[in-house]
Amino acid sequence: MPKKDLESIRKEIRVRRLTVDDYDEIAALQKKCFPGMQTWRRDDIRSHVEQFPQGQLCVEYEGKIIGSSSSLIIEFDEFSVEHSFSDVTGGGGIATHDPEGDTLYGIEVMVDPDFRGMKIGRRIYDERKEIARQLNLKRIVVGGRVPNYHKYHENHTIQEYVEQVMAKNLYDPVLTFQISNGFVLKRILPDYLEHDDESRGYALLLEWVNLNYTPNPATRARTTFPVRICSVQYRMRKIHTFDDFRNQCEYFVDVASGYKSDFVVFPEILTLQLLSFLPQERPGKSVRKLADFTDDYIDAFQEMAIRYAINIIGGSHYTLEDDRIYNVSYLFRRDGSIDRQYKIHITPNERHWWGVQAGDRIRVFDTDRGRIAIMVCYDVEFPELGRIAVEEGARIIFVPFATDTRQSYLRVRYCAQARAVENQVFVVTSGCIGNLPSVENMDINYARSGIFTPLDFPFARDGIAGDCQPNVETVVIADVDLEVLRRARHAGTVVNWKDRRLDLYETRLKNQPE
Repeated sequence: MPKKDLESIRKEIRVRRLTVDDYDEIAALQKKCFPGMQTWRRDDIRSHVEQFPQGQLCVEYEGKIIGSSSSLIIEFDEFSVEHSFSDVTGGGGIATHDPEGDTLYGIEVMVDPDFRGMKIGRRIYDERKEIARQLNLKRIVVGGRVPNYHKYHENHTIQEYVEQVMAKNLYDPVLTFQISNGFVLKRILPDYLEHDDESRGYALLLEWVNLNYTPNPATRARTTFPVRICSVQYRMRKIHTFDDFRNQCEYFVDVASGYKSDFVVFPEILTLQLLSFLPQERPGKSVRKLADFTDDYIDAFQEMAIRYAINIIGGSHYTLEDDRIYNVSYLFRRDGSIDRQYKIHITPNERHWWGVQAGDRIRVFDTDRGRIAIMVCYDVEFPELGRIAVEEGARIIFVPFATDTRQSYLRVRYCAQARAVENQVFVVTSGCIGNLPSVENMDINYARSGIFTPLDFPFARDGIAGDCQPNVETVVIADVDLEVLRRARHAGTVVNWKDRRLDLYETRLKNQPE
């Protein structure tokens, strides 16, 4: 007998992540599994994949999708005990997904009826359990349908039906399966899914507990996560040496550190002060001389961040790279590491006077006090950047700015406050005051630096945690609480971030470079 070519007869079955390109197969499978019920929209699948790709799975057999599941992470205690499918999914698009939550919530599992008996559902649930273990989540929760209840509802209440299934006197394909997979029945959810006629709108809240869960006091059961921020309103004045500049900056770092601040932020292009002791040149040439101080500037702020144990947003500095000038804001962490954000939108003034080039990458930075973003002055006037940064996890946006007139300043301030409200984040501005008569295009400045919050009961009444008097050299220091922010984003008077209509619109980033 000839030796069989096993490769030629192999049948491959695998669990993989869903993609938006799978939509047509998923919609067809939903119609087959749940006839008469509304299918996902393509925008729903796109939102699921973008918000939580790890939780969107399918089982593929011989190149065909024969099963799938969708899930998200929530902070379970923040939802009502009688929540609905719409509550937990934010209307279907899982805008409610909370990467810092404690519970994996399963919102759908389906298996092609033609392939039942192949343990497809068990494969999916094994994968879900592995996700919960990998992410150190406390539990998996599902709102399980009771698809056979419609056969018995005239003679049985939902409680009686469930008891009969649990006693194995009746069979329900979902409840029986869930119990066999280690889930425990917690409660009955009325009015869970209004279009589920088979279940008469009911669902069963079922829970699987992750025995490998390890409570992390830094992220679990947290009642507060305060972050102290110091914003510097910095006066530009003539100096004579780089040491004069360093000493002026170090004074404010010392003040911020003395008040135990976690962050101190300086204004945009504060290093133009260095031109006050250099020979006057045309602006384009002067700014290239300024770039000669880049190493000294970086060394000075890095050393201060380490010595004073504080994270510093070092304003911004004109930096020369490949014979091109960029406006770069540097983050100096207190552990000595450094990152940078290039200004993305360049004003006509900067292009004309300094020949500044635009950056093309939006960054979000991890720090020991949460994820942050930096938007340099004009950048905060473009709401798309705020959306993208917050989608990447930023909870504080720092805005170093330099404005010459009150109108210019108010553009920055009003837009900063708008970003705080629409994205439910904290926004911090820091601006220059004073004047540099000998530095062309930097002769006057107007600023009122501030720390802004969303507008809701847990925050400052007017959305201003603190701000400076206009055109006075000083600092403003305020505490913001990331845990209070997290709760407000999920259960506030309004929930702007959750209520985005991702089925109607989206903010999409094109060709983000590595």
